[in-house]
Amino acid sequence: QVQLVESGGGLVTARDSLRLSCAASGNTSSKYAMGWFRQAPGKEREFVASISGNGKNTEYPDFVKGRFTISRDGNTVYLQMDSLEPADTAIYYCAARRPGQHTATPLRTLYRSWGQGTQVTVSS
Repeated sequence: QVQLVESGGGLVTARDSLRLSCAASGNTSSKYAMGWFRQAPGKEREFVASISGNGKNTEYPDFVKGRFTISRDGNTVYLQMDSLEPADTAIYYCAARRPGQHTATPLRTLYRSWGQGTQVTVSS
């Protein structure tokens, strides 16, 4: 089992930047893909970014391309968010696939472990 703890959320103004971090503990001997999702009030949890187990492949939805960048250092994953907009306001969750599953994916159901989330609020 992998435990995930997010940090780095906060209140910023539109066009500001923020970097989220997610530290994994527990079964960290195997590599696995990790991702970020977000959930705004009254909305479904949606995919934001994913990175493969070796860090070489990433995936993003169109609405964050060019603004958000996912990276990893071992089993710590980061989400650099630039040019933030009020529409980016949400709770951001880190997720990890099962150990040994390396492929980055936007499919929420393929992630086994989830963090508690960190609030990001962007004011206009």
